[in-house]
Amino acid sequence: MASTFTDLGLELMATGENAGTWGTKTNANLNLIEQLTGGFATLSIAGGAGTQALDIDNGALTGTAQQRIIEFTGSISGNRIITIPNDVETFYILKNSTTGANTVQFKYATGSGSSTTFSATDKGIKIVYASASPDATNPNIVDVMANSSEIALTNSNPIKFQDADNSAFVGIDAPATVSGSYTLTLPAGVGSASQALVTTDGSGTLGFTSTSTFGITTGKAIAMAIVFG
Repeated sequence: MASTFTDLGLELMATGENAGTWGTKTNANLNLIEQLTGGFATLSIAGGAGTQALDIDNGALTGTAQQRIIEFTGSISGNRIITIPNDVETFYILKNSTTGANTVQFKYATGSGSSTTFSATDKGIKIVYASASPDATNPNIVDVMANSSEIALTNSNPIKFQDADNSAFVGIDAPATVSGSYTLTLPAGVGSASQALVTTDGSGTLGFTSTSTFGITTGKAIAMAIVFG
């Protein structure tokens, strides 16, 4: 019986197969495991609109879909589509370092399953789960970072914004006890000078209001001084 290979290219040697070469093949498998779990590769996807296929090379380190972290590079002049074989099931950390205002889509080679796309201005990082099962004919690419509708920090932990050298931060957190859950919704645009954020509807919607409307005006202050001395 001949050796077989996993979906990610690892060699499964049959009993009695590859006599005298088990050491070499085992080392090749171990190197491939290391690459699959923590490998990093830069991949040029330069070009115009079109599709570029990543591949699995059985028992070798040369497969372009056999890395944990893949950085896409190159100048793109059209929307690019990057595909992986339909039977691959793993997760990837993808970085879009291309130049050019075009999208980069990551998907399975065939089928109508979901995919993930870097927008024309998104030169960031995505963590994606490539789910070949349960339906291998329509496999899905799930954007792990966008898979939840919200981010929740427990135990009144703050959100921290570090300064340039990470020596100090500005934090925002909830009080120790909240009488009732609420959400603050920021305004759609930035305010003008001397404006402050205030609630506009009593339901958490914020808007910018001129600070001159706060408190006692200068005229009222003068009138009160005349009356009350």
